[in-house]
Amino acid sequence: MTTLFTAKTLLTPFERIEQPFVLVEAGRIADLGSRACRQAPAAKDTIDLGELTLAPGLIDMHIHGADGHDVMEEDATALASIETFLSDHGVTSYFPTTVTAPLDVTLAALERLADAIEAAQDQARAHPVGIHIEGPFISHARRGVHPLENLIAPSLSVFQRFWEASRGHIRVMTIAPELDGALEVIAEAAKRGVCVSMGHSDATLEMARAGVKAGARHATHTFNAMRPLAHRDPGILTEVLTNSQISADIIADGLHVDAAVVQMFLRLKGAERTVLITDSTAATGMPPGKYHMGDFEFQVADGRCLANGVLAGSTLTLDRAVRNAMNFGEWDLRDALCAATANPARTTGLDERGFLKIGVVADFIALTPSGEVRKTVVAGKEIG
Repeated sequence: MTTLFTAKTLLTPFERIEQPFVLVEAGRIADLGSRACRQAPAAKDTIDLGELTLAPGLIDMHIHGADGHDVMEEDATALASIETFLSDHGVTSYFPTTVTAPLDVTLAALERLADAIEAAQDQARAHPVGIHIEGPFISHARRGVHPLENLIAPSLSVFQRFWEASRGHIRVMTIAPELDGALEVIAEAAKRGVCVSMGHSDATLEMARAGVKAGARHATHTFNAMRPLAHRDPGILTEVLTNSQISADIIADGLHVDAAVVQMFLRLKGAERTVLITDSTAATGMPPGKYHMGDFEFQVADGRCLANGVLAGSTLTLDRAVRNAMNFGEWDLRDALCAATANPARTTGLDERGFLKIGVVADFIALTPSGEVRKTVVAGKEIG
């Protein structure tokens, strides 16, 4: 079965195409071009999206939950609820993110998430494409809400247990490079193709540079749970903000990081090295109240997720983060989309998602010029 999609414009996101068509067959893009240059191919079904812009589906590489559910829940229906919510907001791929918990709880969650990744091929909602393990290899001083009693010193033996439980589906790992044993774990994880991300860290500049030399190539929710920048103590933030070889993500909700600082970050990292994330929780899309992340409870009020007075994730959606990047950073839609599509795909090694061209998975969205998502397509299937 073939389906032809047409719209006013298309962002690959690198290139802008006017009067585009996208031909989908067997869940992949079979043809793509401009109706101004050649006639669109015939298809069994045609879907005209009018004045909307087509773009790759959004990719969230840091998400703990949404719609009342957490990714570490034992409930088999939890991920389906999260994924349906995500697709409603333009996310077609995501990396379920664990939070520090007792070792046996983390191992069991990794096994369940591996099952979900391997079973997701035909589902008509957002796909889990890899696991992001955040903690337990993080700084006591910068742990945020991660439970102190469950933090573990980095070791190859514990990393191997995580790897085996996930059946090799760990694609992102947040780690504090200054910890004893961290550099050895960073090197091994990088060798296995994991995107090693420095975060929840009290590292000095020299320690951060040692982490990069060992294989770290990304930074987790920049500014949050990081040693602050000082003019005589540059710390990890100086490496993150000035090293053009490192990509970095940010929670652009205006709460975790002031809008003016988000603008500064976007200018420093640019449209090629910025990754927008949500760090969203079970409270995302839900009313104020009490929710769970991993094994602990947090309270939501006035849009803030708090546990003992400390920010505990967010209620941000990725489509809102795209619009915030446009507003805070005065970016155009193309650059903002790059930070939520091609950049997270490149950062995590996704070869067939995050951009639109012939042969890749047909994950795309239709949105307004201001970034409002109107339709989501996952593997060629309309889901919103």
